[in-house]
Amino acid sequence: MLMAGARALATILITMAAAFAQVGSAAADDKVPPKPEGDYVLVCYSNHKCLWVLRSVVENGQPSTTSPGKKPVKKVTPACQFGGAAQACTSALGNWSNSQQCYLQSLSPQPPYSDPRWQGHTDGAVWACVREQGYDEGEHLVTRWVWLPGAPDTVVVDPVTLAYQAIAAMELAPPMVRTAPGVGQVGLVNMPVWLWVEKTENTWGPITRSASVPGLGVTATGRVVAVDWAMGDGRTVRCAGAGTPYEKSMGVKDSPDCGHRYKETSRELPKCAYPVTATAQWDITWQSTLGETGQISMTQQATIQLRIAEAIPVLVDPNAPEAAAPAKASC
Repeated sequence: MLMAGARALATILITMAAAFAQVGSAAADDKVPPKPEGDYVLVCYSNHKCLWVLRSVVENGQPSTTSPGKKPVKKVTPACQFGGAAQACTSALGNWSNSQQCYLQSLSPQPPYSDPRWQGHTDGAVWACVREQGYDEGEHLVTRWVWLPGAPDTVVVDPVTLAYQAIAAMELAPPMVRTAPGVGQVGLVNMPVWLWVEKTENTWGPITRSASVPGLGVTATGRVVAVDWAMGDGRTVRCAGAGTPYEKSMGVKDSPDCGHRYKETSRELPKCAYPVTATAQWDITWQSTLGETGQISMTQQATIQLRIAEAIPVLVDPNAPEAAAPAKASC
């Protein structure tokens, strides 16, 4: 009897090791970074780069000449322009004003009201209106003084919009999920489940991309800082790293850094399986060419199904040619 029980236990362990040796994966469609919160519109500049910018652009609904059957194309002009050509909205000279056709710099301190630059006013402010000559890369500047009654119509491209454009260029993808026992295999109650993800540039990082418009650029770097595994049984496992890939030689033991044990079978669940969702937590830092910095958090998800059954010891005749299977799917 002891020999039969030992053989049954050995059969269970061998079956588990075989199941662990077959790992599962999950794939999902790539997700595009969301539109930033606020009143943003998609703008395509003359250098064929598109990005989300604050609604400070001029949209001309004039249809272009098209062939019969083709839809008219809406022309979107740059937010900042000089003589109809794209102009940097932000530079070391200040912020561009389309109405004044120059960069505006606030004078600090303001001149006394007796100064002719006030043009007899005592409200508003005096601004320096600065523009490059255009032939000597900014060595010579054209400066005049303007009085404005209120805030100028300067256009500022938020660097956060460029950060999102850089993130879009990363083409971040859902985590490449691996488990042991794998997808399509049957795990056992109270036995270890190993969890890990494959490391690639756009599923784990680090990954760096840049985006720019005339006068302003942003470089963003992203990396996964943790993966949250919602195991489908009400428990969530947070793994600081990618996890350890399982190998057959490791036998039946717990993962050293990312694993789980189920307490109940999955037979009562839809598809007779636990839905396991891995959520990669991305930390993305960015810096603009003007020295501004920021941080953006994003997530990517992938879901698989894991079937968990009970281990049923079976007493067998040690002289029998084959042993009965120790576990099977409940449905």
